[in-house]
Amino acid sequence: MKILVTSPIFPPDLGGPATYVPSLATWLAKRGHDVTVVAFCSDPEPQGWPFRVISIPRCWMPLRYWKDFVAVWRQAKDCDVMYINEHLALHVALAGRLRGKPMVIRVCVDGTWEITHRLGWHDDTITDYQHRLYDWRVAFARKLQRLWWGWMKRIVAPSQFLKSIVEGYGVPPARTELIYNAYHGPEDFTRTRAECRDELGLPHDRVVLLSICRLMIWKGVDGLVRALTKLPDDHHLYVAGDGDELDSWTKLAEDLGVAERVHFLGNVPHKTLMGWIRAADVFLLNSTYEGLSHTLLEVMWLGLPAAVSNVCGNPELIEDRVTGRSFDPQDVDAIVAAVRDLLDDPETTATYVARSKQKVSGFARDGLFARKEHLFLSVAGKEH
Repeated sequence: MKILVTSPIFPPDLGGPATYVPSLATWLAKRGHDVTVVAFCSDPEPQGWPFRVISIPRCWMPLRYWKDFVAVWRQAKDCDVMYINEHLALHVALAGRLRGKPMVIRVCVDGTWEITHRLGWHDDTITDYQHRLYDWRVAFARKLQRLWWGWMKRIVAPSQFLKSIVEGYGVPPARTELIYNAYHGPEDFTRTRAECRDELGLPHDRVVLLSICRLMIWKGVDGLVRALTKLPDDHHLYVAGDGDELDSWTKLAEDLGVAERVHFLGNVPHKTLMGWIRAADVFLLNSTYEGLSHTLLEVMWLGLPAAVSNVCGNPELIEDRVTGRSFDPQDVDAIVAAVRDLLDDPETTATYVARSKQKVSGFARDGLFARKEHLFLSVAGKEH
């Protein structure tokens, strides 16, 4: 079967799709399928993958979207099914529709919420956004999203939270598929915490608090910086990722007098991130939005205790005082308390870690990717 996959990011760029798409495409290629990926990518010619990658490098944004549309339209000519991973998908969905191809889309966020939030048309959380009316601009964006969702044979939601959002737009449950994100990290990671710290140049007596996220306002790194001011001086915050808020959060750390204890690492290669996860003491995620975090799956798999905001898809992975600690987003005192609980009670924390590793074992690639393969065969009419 010929499968065309589209993605808004691809390695070496970081983000959920940049982890998920290569992992799934590799799995499908090993199963004998002919896979092509068209993706926004800073590398103009990605190499070393067992599938074809067509990169749409950075340029003037309208031109980049046009080039993406043209590339997808060309590649869609001979494909059996298209698998779309963009949340702003009108251009790629239109290319597939013009070719008359069956399409499946994976919804990782309400795209209209993200774009209208970034444009400053409102400042609501994704959950509040679902139940409120706004001006004509937001209404038009919602109408467009319903349009391209309506062109899909199936809509895949990677969490129960996102499935409820899709169905809240009026999509019939029969057209939605709940298929959780899979763990994409190494099956066997043998390097010890001490070895990883040596490789990364981290002092062995430092308490390392790690967050991995895009630096967008809803990721809440500012709350983590504020929490650091209430923790001892040997506690340092390391943040892997890049994005719009880097300058403002760097300035916040300076204004609060913790600049020397806050380390923005930029985009870290995925393989290196595994070392950071093993080297850290606590993983922190203070977002007001998460669909189902790929990074959190990796953290759970590698045995790093986690404290996360209790919103959206996070509670489907981390249950407070069962598989980790959780808190209301931006509740600085609760973040501090969660960090102290995990560090001060190693026995209870070890129980959380053991339970989280057991839970994440149900998110293995083979089972979840096999469901995707079955779905693609079904919508392409090739199911035996």
